[in-house]
Amino acid sequence: MSELDQLIEGAIALDKWPLARLVRLFEDTRPEAVAEKAAAIAALEAHGAGPRAMVAGFTGTPGSGKSTLVGQLAARLAARDAAPSVAVLAIDPSSHRSGGSILGDRTRVHFPVGERRLFFRSQPSDRELGGMGRATYPVVRLLERLFDYVFVETVGIGQSEVEIERLADRVYLVLQPLGGDQVQFMKAGIMEVPHAFILNKCDVGAAARRSYHALRASIDFARPGEAAPPPIFRTSAISGEGLDDVLDDLVAHRTVHDDAARQARDRYFFEKWVRDEYGRFGLDLLERQGGAAGLLAQGGTFEGAQAAYRAPLDPFAG
Repeated sequence: MSELDQLIEGAIALDKWPLARLVRLFEDTRPEAVAEKAAAIAALEAHGAGPRAMVAGFTGTPGSGKSTLVGQLAARLAARDAAPSVAVLAIDPSSHRSGGSILGDRTRVHFPVGERRLFFRSQPSDRELGGMGRATYPVVRLLERLFDYVFVETVGIGQSEVEIERLADRVYLVLQPLGGDQVQFMKAGIMEVPHAFILNKCDVGAAARRSYHALRASIDFARPGEAAPPPIFRTSAISGEGLDDVLDDLVAHRTVHDDAARQARDRYFFEKWVRDEYGRFGLDLLERQGGAAGLLAQGGTFEGAQAAYRAPLDPFAG
């Protein structure tokens, strides 16, 4: 049995070490890693491990308690049902000066030792502006084949980082009491994205009630004409208030991308990969090669399309 087959079997069994090894492979952005990632996806498919996870996105303002909340939700979901497995992928901001990242989210998430059904991974944002990192999508492609749920926690966002909408099946916007008045809520472009809102840290009493009513009024104004206004969940990761309500909503709306949605997602992130790596000239070359849809059809998978793409020649190469 090859080393890759051993890793795949261990990862399917949710052993932590093989999982971490595979995640590290899919975080590798070097061109020479593309073939290894393609081989890993093919091996997973051969073992019957196709995409099956619901991807839930949790985004929101800095300091709203996303990390603690997401960790509590994952642990509670696994505790109340013996079947589901949950992977948490948390994105931490990278320094715009040094490029480094503290990866502090992992200090706020505590899973039971030895619980195979729970997995946590921190990632740096690599100074990306959409709320996720360069390696987030490749790693989600891996995790969605191994777990029932994948929770993606974005960096603390401002008013326009909405890329999570392209990735997740359901998006939750996490806010905190006294995070702004109605005008602050309404001017945020992110308000148009989430399927549901979470007002966290609601153990503060009257301030939470005022913020709830301000948020409800802002949603009615920012998203007029919706037949069913998005729900607002009041939660506290400390007291446990409202956590089961969020989980009930998550389970009730459990969906997985169908083929058309997955193809659209692949096209978006493939074009993003070309743009990040090669800029506008790379995108022009992509169109000459049949576009993202053509290369994805030719390559068969996201990684196959990466291998098939003819990158611009480096004028400074040997």
